[in-house]
Amino acid sequence: MAKDRSKPAEPDAEAPLDGRVRRGQDNRARIVAAMLELIQAGEISPGAEAVAARADVGLRTVFRHFKDMESLYSEMSEVISLELRAVADTPFEAQDWKGRVIELVARRSFGFEKIAPFRRASDALRHGSKVMEADHARFVAAQREIVRRQLPPEIAADATVLEALDLLLSFETWSRLRREQGLGRRQTREVLEGLVKGVIG
Repeated sequence: MAKDRSKPAEPDAEAPLDGRVRRGQDNRARIVAAMLELIQAGEISPGAEAVAARADVGLRTVFRHFKDMESLYSEMSEVISLELRAVADTPFEAQDWKGRVIELVARRSFGFEKIAPFRRASDALRHGSKVMEADHARFVAAQREIVRRQLPPEIAADATVLEALDLLLSFETWSRLRREQGLGRRQTREVLEGLVKGVIG
């Protein structure tokens, strides 16, 4: 009987590799989620050790996925940007520009409420973080551009109107009313709507 000279079956290298990749992706997602959860719970600047403990991974695992805390901040910023983009991309119900600007008050009240802990963390971190400083600049510019796009060209060209609306519809103004002045969500929105209507007539 002739000997079977066929090569022995090689072990499936893909299966363990795919498993490692999935575990790595899962760990990375858990680390980012842990960072977000800690900030949501009130920790403005959680350290790597706290993030690792919350994610239930080792400290080395954190820095295997993120070379430093700046990298983790960057990933956190991307998650928050996606949250805001979902709100910004919702079609307006109002057909006229004044109605759309008023609608922005409600939209931003909703969006700012969701991201408030993360924006405050960003403000606390950005003076020592280039990533957070750049994130803040992009956030401010994006919010301003959304306002500008709702205005007719002749209104957008009026610096007084544009600057006033940019201020009134900013996170900083909303946060001041909610925190320092202690207004509830509904009252904050009503105050802002009244002020915006006063600017646009």
